[in-house]
Amino acid sequence: MAGFQAPTLARLIDQFNRLPGIGAKSAQRLAYHVLNMSAEEAAEFSQAILDAHDKIRKCECCCNLTDDKICPICRSTKRDASTICVVEEPKDVVAFEKMQEYSGVYHVLHGVISPLNGVGPDQICIKELVKRVSDGNVSEVIMATNATAEGETTAIYISRLLKPLGVKVTRLAYGIPVGADLEYADEVTLARAFEGRNEL
Repeated sequence: MAGFQAPTLARLIDQFNRLPGIGAKSAQRLAYHVLNMSAEEAAEFSQAILDAHDKIRKCECCCNLTDDKICPICRSTKRDASTICVVEEPKDVVAFEKMQEYSGVYHVLHGVISPLNGVGPDQICIKELVKRVSDGNVSEVIMATNATAEGETTAIYISRLLKPLGVKVTRLAYGIPVGADLEYADEVTLARAFEGRNEL
């Protein structure tokens, strides 16, 4: 590809191609779209990337992504802090918020336990969750990891850590297909999974 394209354009296409879910054709389309931007639009686009990289961090409470010390959900007085929904990734929080039926708070693990991929309990945000529950005022922890082998393993591992702390640990009921990611589930399916959750 680089043989007949300007090296700068080829590099831009290559950068887009590195993004998850972006194939060669999509990367090329995005690169040409960027080239058609005005200088001002291109500057805003690149600045947004730099700002996100510099300013976004993990919430000190729930580990979700935020540009403040504490995210808006954890700060909200309208949320029920006694119920924590544990998810794998920040994008899962977005999926549940679209449902508009959950009023508790979240905890984002940033991954799952996966020995085959070299990911152990210490590589994800489990100790932060245990600390939150140990601090008291939590009555239920909802395990909403994906219905995969790794998601199930992680849910069981965490439930064993939390049970001695006297908290109720539940698991989403899966009208969600086994192996499917939560971000792709529709709001009705997620709502039913919440309603039918079972104790671990």
